[in-house]
Amino acid sequence: MSALLADADTRAGARLFHRCAACHTIGRGAPDLNGPNLYGVLGAPVAGNRPNFAYTQVLRSVGGEWDPERMDAWLRNPQELVPGNRMAFAGIPDARERADLIAYLGSQGSQPSRHRPSSGQAN
Repeated sequence: MSALLADADTRAGARLFHRCAACHTIGRGAPDLNGPNLYGVLGAPVAGNRPNFAYTQVLRSVGGEWDPERMDAWLRNPQELVPGNRMAFAGIPDARERADLIAYLGSQGSQPSRHRPSSGQAN
């Protein structure tokens, strides 16, 4: 994933985020929908980005934080990474698309010191 992130395209990731927008927002201060707002998610604790969101116990029990590698595994197959979570999403099989989406997520309020930002194209 590191090599793909080095060349990731945040604009392509922004377009891919439209798949997520049925359940998630990403703007600073935007509301939660069926899923939590994802502003600042990279580097944030798993099930801890939005303190008032009703994360499942199975997701809260994962621990750690959303780093690019964990986010890659989540976006590839959420049910494989965390069996029993409520995210009704089959995943993104294409690694390039996942890298672009991760780069976009990282560009939206995430803490640069807590993840490796891409050196690819900017918004």
